[in-house]
Amino acid sequence: MAASIRMTPSRLAVITAVVGALVAGIIALVTFGAQASARPDGVPVAVSVPTDGPAADGLRTAAGMLADHGGGQLDVTVMSPEQARTLLDDKDVYGVLQLDVDAGVPQATVVVSGAVNPAGTQVAQQALTGAGQALLAELSQRDPSVAAGPVGVEQVHPTGPSTRVVPLAVTAVAWLGCLVAGAALTLFAQRSGVRMGMAGRLANAVTTSVLVTGLIVGYVALWDGTLPLGWDVVGLVGLTTLAFALVQGGLLHLAGIKAIALLGPLYLVAPAVVNQVPELLHPAYRVALWSWTPFRFPAEALRSLFAGTPDAPDVALAVWVMAGVLVMGLLLLAVPRRSAGQQAETHPAHGIVDVGVDEADRLPRP
Repeated sequence: MAASIRMTPSRLAVITAVVGALVAGIIALVTFGAQASARPDGVPVAVSVPTDGPAADGLRTAAGMLADHGGGQLDVTVMSPEQARTLLDDKDVYGVLQLDVDAGVPQATVVVSGAVNPAGTQVAQQALTGAGQALLAELSQRDPSVAAGPVGVEQVHPTGPSTRVVPLAVTAVAWLGCLVAGAALTLFAQRSGVRMGMAGRLANAVTTSVLVTGLIVGYVALWDGTLPLGWDVVGLVGLTTLAFALVQGGLLHLAGIKAIALLGPLYLVAPAVVNQVPELLHPAYRVALWSWTPFRFPAEALRSLFAGTPDAPDVALAVWVMAGVLVMGLLLLAVPRRSAGQQAETHPAHGIVDVGVDEADRLPRP
């Protein structure tokens, strides 16, 4: 049997310092690193031109040149105004540069949506405004009789500042509330010697979901009374909290309180990733974090509901994803976990197994 390593004060000090440095490095990597490495790359935007009229051909040619020279930061698609509005409502593009001619004067208007992620909207609006100004200036140089006007901005589904903050706040509070409830149940059960089965975990998850959902709805009404709080919003929040509570309860059921080492950092990852669109993230963060983090699905869906676009594809996607997380939590709760007594019986002290030796002849008993 290998001798145990003697823990001296100096050795303990070095080990804890290394652990602290590793934890700090991981937190910096998954939180601030996502923001520090953010740069536009293939941001989807659209340029709309009239489908008919005397100026349609000229505007279409100019839009094609803009799409060809958009660079790597923008992914430009030229289409009709109706198609561009549809893509903007579906959040397939973050902004539209609408080109038109009024009384022989070319005009450019940047159209954005309050239902789209604010980070993507800001980048698209800035880039399209600059592109529209350059395009109007070029058209004016070609025809000096045409004066280049300013680039206008139009917002569809207008929203207030709270719509940019509340969706993320709701998902973060839901995760944190369910995590505290599940961790407290695990600790108190261990201290009191109560063995929590699947029924107890389910009761805790359902009760936590109801209470946290009510708390969130009350806070949203307090923060901004103009935000809609219909059954679609309340139902999505309730589904999200129940899914979070079940998957956290399942991990705590299997790993015990040690599951906090995984569940806790996820709370720190959420704000750094959910506030960004994938086109603004470094490819490594886009694949390793943004692609799977559960926070972004209900956050984007709530943003659509608050903006009055319940038919946006991300609403149905969030329902399916949260339902999948809920089922995963149920499956984790259904996995049997051996009790401490069973583990001690399977692995006795010092690794010695009693094979039943007969004291008389020193042979194994039958």
